[in-house]
Amino acid sequence: MSQSAEPADGGAVDPDYPVTPVPPHARKTFFSLAVVLLGFTVFTPTMLAGAELGIAFSFGDLLLMIALGSIILGTYVVLLGWIGARTGLTTVVMARYSLGTRGSKLASVLLGGTQIGWYGVIIGTVGELTAQAMGWESFAAKAAVMIASSALMCLTACYGYRGMYWVSLVATPLILVLAVWVVFRSLDEVGGWDAFLGIEPSTSMTAAVAITTVVGTFVSAGTQAPNWTRFARSGSQAMWACLIAFLFGNGLMILFGAIGAITFGEGDFVLVLYQLGLVGWGLFLLFGNLWKSNADTAYAFGVAGAELFERPRKVPFIIGGSIIGTVLALAGMHQHLVQYLVLLGIFIPPLGGVIIGDYLARWRRSQMPQGAVLPRFDVMNLGVYAVASALAWASDHWEIAIPPLVGIVAAIVLTTALRASERTRSTTT
Repeated sequence: MSQSAEPADGGAVDPDYPVTPVPPHARKTFFSLAVVLLGFTVFTPTMLAGAELGIAFSFGDLLLMIALGSIILGTYVVLLGWIGARTGLTTVVMARYSLGTRGSKLASVLLGGTQIGWYGVIIGTVGELTAQAMGWESFAAKAAVMIASSALMCLTACYGYRGMYWVSLVATPLILVLAVWVVFRSLDEVGGWDAFLGIEPSTSMTAAVAITTVVGTFVSAGTQAPNWTRFARSGSQAMWACLIAFLFGNGLMILFGAIGAITFGEGDFVLVLYQLGLVGWGLFLLFGNLWKSNADTAYAFGVAGAELFERPRKVPFIIGGSIIGTVLALAGMHQHLVQYLVLLGIFIPPLGGVIIGDYLARWRRSQMPQGAVLPRFDVMNLGVYAVASALAWASDHWEIAIPPLVGIVAAIVLTTALRASERTRSTTT
């Protein structure tokens, strides 16, 4: 892996290296990386997706849907996280090697844009739930909470990896303990495990939609796991940290949301705590959890903006994206979460699949070195992304197979096959 270079404009090096490889001296411990990634996925809005599943399946089928979706998501993220640790690069910078120096702008817009959307969802959730807890009905009160919360989250993201680590280290264990306690209270509410297992589904959902929803909860963020795993000291550290976060942490939050929906008719634990009369703890859970998760989200669109505009610092793009996300929250974007997750589950996974396939086929030995001569547009890989996305969309539209899995597998297989064919042609000519 090559060392990071000084910015072209002669300014100070951003300590998070948004557009250059993370050098060895800036790498972090496994514990630090696991804390940051787990703090990212222990995310209360994920419970809302779990709530949709919880009322649509028996408990046994529910566990199966969560397990299958988490395995797909976890495997996908582990591969990307491993590549991030080996190259030291963010996802959007890796896209330069797969899609070309101009083609990579598609990745920056797609990933940065979806993270700004997520940011808006979270800010809107903060405003709505705080107003509900305090009995505020005016839009001005909700808006004030949204704007103040956004400023705090934006500031944390500007501090980079260090700021997100300390917020996650303090908040994540407390949130997990509180969530487990509420699960036991939920079971008491319905008369124990036997009564809980006897509750019948009240709605219906296909297995493909359920698994796509599980994958969609964090597929956009998971595609950007290299933003954090590039700080790992080895590929194996990155893989284990991703497994803990995306297989265990994300799956657990979906399960918690499902249990809350089944027992209280409410998937968000913040509202469950309100129902239990624990408004103070509910607000703690709300702010502690969403503060750290949205700081990670802002960081993600900050590094995407740095790549998009080819600038060496992320802070201006964190601030700009936070403003856009707050405006989206004020416009009510958070009210369309499930539809948003399905779209993410269709169009984001093929992008990561192209990067994985291209890395395995072309860059595994050289680790995407700085200074490599790259085309403006890699037509072959851009075409693969388009085909894989179309296949994922068709899978969702006609309810055939699992759209995110179709997109990932199609992108990896097509990319590696076409690159192998290209090498064969160049060898024989």
